[in-house]
Amino acid sequence: MDNKNTNVNEAEAAKQYAIMEELKALFDQEYQKTGKRKTYHIETFGCQMNSRDSEKISGILKQIGYEETDTEDADFVLYNTCTVRENANNRVYGRLGYLGKLKKKHPGMLIAICGCMMQEAAAVEKIKTSYRFVDIIFGTHNIFKLAELLKTRLESDRMVIDLWKNTDMIVENLPNIRKYSFKAGVNIMFGCNNFCSYCIVPYVRGRERSRNPQDIIDEIKKLAADGVVEVMLLGQNVNSYGKNLDNPMTFAELLREIEKVDGIERIRFMTSHPKDLSDDLINVMKESKKICKHLHLPIQSGSTRLLQIMNRKYTKESYLELVDKIRAAVPDISLTTDIIVGFPGETEEDFLETIDVVRKVGYDSAFTFLYSKRTGTPAATMDGQVEESVAMERFDRLLKEIQASSAKSAGKDEHTVQKVLVEEVNEQDPTLLTGRLSNNLLVHFPGDKSLIGKIIDVSLDESKGFYYMGSIR
Repeated sequence: MDNKNTNVNEAEAAKQYAIMEELKALFDQEYQKTGKRKTYHIETFGCQMNSRDSEKISGILKQIGYEETDTEDADFVLYNTCTVRENANNRVYGRLGYLGKLKKKHPGMLIAICGCMMQEAAAVEKIKTSYRFVDIIFGTHNIFKLAELLKTRLESDRMVIDLWKNTDMIVENLPNIRKYSFKAGVNIMFGCNNFCSYCIVPYVRGRERSRNPQDIIDEIKKLAADGVVEVMLLGQNVNSYGKNLDNPMTFAELLREIEKVDGIERIRFMTSHPKDLSDDLINVMKESKKICKHLHLPIQSGSTRLLQIMNRKYTKESYLELVDKIRAAVPDISLTTDIIVGFPGETEEDFLETIDVVRKVGYDSAFTFLYSKRTGTPAATMDGQVEESVAMERFDRLLKEIQASSAKSAGKDEHTVQKVLVEEVNEQDPTLLTGRLSNNLLVHFPGDKSLIGKIIDVSLDESKGFYYMGSIR
């Protein structure tokens, strides 16, 4: 990113902080009169990128003077939306109907909708016409403007809509509130250049923009100083990090720099696109003492013919060769994946190629999806849309294969002692703690909540398939 852009972004951050302070003064005056702080509630739909965005939204609102509440009966409710599949949109519309009734009982309530769904013109038009009680609509590129949009809404009595088709702006150093004190997501890039034929993401998240590496390192150093021991590096395709920087830097090179940060003990990342997972990256994973033994590597389909139509830019054979290289370098790695069933034109032969990949790779787990037609993507208008009954039958067969694959890999560390990051008190049994292994599997074990946030040795006494029961060593 050049100096001109850096200066523009610093000026924008300063402007937004000034608006936050202005609103805070206004809310403080109101608090003096009423004795009540205004509350907010965020509902996050979708991926970890959205979860990270919600942390930024939360940070801005707390800076203004709002207090978080865990119900939608709040002064300000925000839905951070996903649009990867059609049912995600429908869920939002259903929830909006409920919010409309709530707002009638609470006239001063404000409602904002943001995220990927708001980058779709048809969704915005539907909200403008059918849900006129919504106060603010904004997209994925301008979260940093939330305070400004809120000020505009408070000064008027109309719906505020602020949507950008694209941007190269990355505004740094705005407030955010992390869900966990000991682990954090860190955006390293935004957007996507891949244009897979079924995927709406490049249209709603925009083209790839990599953050300046020094900004990333500085953020991670601050997190480490604040007690964070694990970072999750986030991007639609982390493997293509750095290509648009003035001084290009590869993802592997970035990982080497992050590994040098004192205090950070675990590094995770997602998502990795198979087409550009380099030998250098595999070597970094092999040599690293901090990169976790887990890689999410979406295959989507095992059929080379379909992969070409999907615009995935790899073949079944090259994917399997890549898996072999990764396993040779990091033998104990846990591999997970994404698979789409029922993509347009999928034949039984194509589907069996997918089953073959599942059997050969032996995934620890997989996210499996029925193909969802997204208006605006090439796949939506393709011939050969698969009948729902056929797709469902294949989906069920795939699930059985994934379960068999998971069962085979589950329990391989039973009766060993492993490092576990203690994350929380177990939700079902308060006498247990829940932690996570390097390979991302959960472990439940007796212990005191003072251990939360620490990495400790735990004996994996019994495998339960998708998790372990253990005891502290």
